[in-house]
Amino acid sequence: MNSEELIRMANQIAEFFTPYAHDHAVKQIAQHIIDFWDPRMRAAMTETLNSGAEGLTDLAREGVELAVAR
Repeated sequence: MNSEELIRMANQIAEFFTPYAHDHAVKQIAQHIIDFWDPRMRAAMTETLNSGAEGLTDLAREGVELAVAR
C-alpha cells in the first residue's frame, strides 16, 4: 500500500474522532490502527512518517505515532 493511501486512511480515522477530547481521540486513532491495520500497513506507515508524511493532519500524526510506537 502506498504512502498516499495510508495518509488518506489515517486522516479519515482522525476526522471521525475530531469531536472527541484530544487525548481520547489520539488514543482511539491509535487503537483503531492497532486493531485493524495489518503489520505491513503499520510498517509502511512508519516509513511514511520517517519520510515526513506530508499531508497527514496533526491529530492523525499523533495517533499514528502512538500506534506505531507500540
